[in-house]
Amino acid sequence: MSGHFELICTDPSTAARRGRLTTRHGVVETPVFMPVGTQGTVKAVTPQQLHEIGAQIILGNTYHLNLRPGSGLVRELGGLHHFMGWDGPILTDSGGFQVFSLAKLRDIREDGVAFQSHLDGAKLFLGPREVMGIQQNLGSDIAMVLDECPPWPCERDACAQAVARSYRWAQQCQAVATESGFLEAGHQVFAIVQGSTFDDLRREAAESLAALDFPGYAVGGVSVGEPEPEMLKQVGATTPFLPAHKPRYTMGLGTPPQLLKMVALGVDMFDCVLPTRVARNGLVFTPDGPLNLRNEKFRADARPIIEGLANCTANFSRAYLRHLTLAGEILGCTLLTIHNLHFYLDLMMQARAHIAAGDFGTWHRAWIGRYEYGAK
Repeated sequence: MSGHFELICTDPSTAARRGRLTTRHGVVETPVFMPVGTQGTVKAVTPQQLHEIGAQIILGNTYHLNLRPGSGLVRELGGLHHFMGWDGPILTDSGGFQVFSLAKLRDIREDGVAFQSHLDGAKLFLGPREVMGIQQNLGSDIAMVLDECPPWPCERDACAQAVARSYRWAQQCQAVATESGFLEAGHQVFAIVQGSTFDDLRREAAESLAALDFPGYAVGGVSVGEPEPEMLKQVGATTPFLPAHKPRYTMGLGTPPQLLKMVALGVDMFDCVLPTRVARNGLVFTPDGPLNLRNEKFRADARPIIEGLANCTANFSRAYLRHLTLAGEILGCTLLTIHNLHFYLDLMMQARAHIAAGDFGTWHRAWIGRYEYGAK
């Protein structure tokens, strides 16, 4: 299967890659951060604002959108792009993470997962055919296969069973996407590599899925409670066994330094709710580390969040943004969300430039050092 991915160059001192992914709704320059729009919206911001800060591709969620408003309705109304007013690429998660996170409400079977809705307790079933059908209804540019995400910590035997089951489900998702014409129409399907903390299982999963020739691959089952060194070890144990000519996506993380560390391990695509979630609570990102605007020391601080950064918060003082946050004003959520997303998107733009220049290794270590130890 053609993945429509061009590997442009690699960094000489790390595994960082500069690439270009072509989708039905546009070209995505990688490495890339994807803002999360779980329920058909990136919280507190409009599609136009996303375009203005440089968002190339966003995320939707199969599980949540199928519960409400329903994927059939979205299809009737022109697909997810038209429904939410976003004309760029959309990647949709399969619902596999909900299998992990809603453990008390689900039953994993060989043919899929039986859920109870977290909204009203209604019964729901997601198997490979259902997951692919929902994503076809949504019109996803990139659809994810159904997988089983093992918890951390995890017994080896249980993890091996999850890896084997995820492989079978990936095969079935691929067959459905082929038979339905989804792939032929230019949509893409990414497989997901599991294996928890077991290097040999991750290699086995990566190599077996690579043999199926999916358009792209994700490193799954990370950031599920394990410490950061273990998380990075899992990513590093997976990427060397994925095809170099296909995009690589690490799901659901992380902090700005974590993103750069994973770029250095050869990851191309990221998503995370962190920048939008913490913005709603008054936390913002800067090159010298995060700032909690709720702190009293910002009560009369006349400086912008980042001096010299041209975005929507440039004309507002930290004192004013703190006031909006403490007063519960919606404008505060919007301004701080845009700031944090812009920070993440700009960081990936810088990473792309430094990979192309051949100095990513030196630059990203210096950037992380400033972020983690810089004076506030």
